[in-house]
Amino acid sequence: MRWRVHQSIIELIQGDIVEQELDAIVNAANTSLLGGGGVDGAIHRAAGPELMAECRLLGGCPTGEARITKGYRLKARSVIHTVGPVYYGQPRDAELLARAYRASLQLAAQHGVKTLAFPAISTGIYGYPQAEAAMIALRTITQYLEQQPAITLVRLVLWGAAAHTTYVQAAQELFGEQGDKETRRQGD
Repeated sequence: MRWRVHQSIIELIQGDIVEQELDAIVNAANTSLLGGGGVDGAIHRAAGPELMAECRLLGGCPTGEARITKGYRLKARSVIHTVGPVYYGQPRDAELLARAYRASLQLAAQHGVKTLAFPAISTGIYGYPQAEAAMIALRTITQYLEQQPAITLVRLVLWGAAAHTTYVQAAQELFGEQGDKETRRQGD
């Protein structure tokens, strides 16, 4: 499903983020930036050892911030690494998650990225409840695009039907039912 925000589009698909052929994909990284499990591990494996070598030069990344590297063997030309919070049920969690999305969008715009894909940051091993994370992600992305429409497409690539359904429900709550209901395959 997709929604228009001024000149930009927010799109939700179920798929694999490493298969996205966009200007950049976002990696839900840990603070070391040296790979891990889930999305982070998948991106590092698909990009090849050159990504790890470049990440070593960055010296890590604090929670709520972002760093950019080349995409190497990925279909995307760049990877934006951001660190979301581990969920503790505190108000600061939401602030840090929103900062991770905002920092990624700002870095993308600074580097001329027009098309960008996000995973569901912090909803894996970091334990952020998906429904809450979806609203934070969608609100933050929408607010950014309303003020800085340099990015033309923001795609949320959700792993599994349950995550996709949760994010679609959040989007419908936020934007209404006017989403384009055309079927979107991963990579479209």
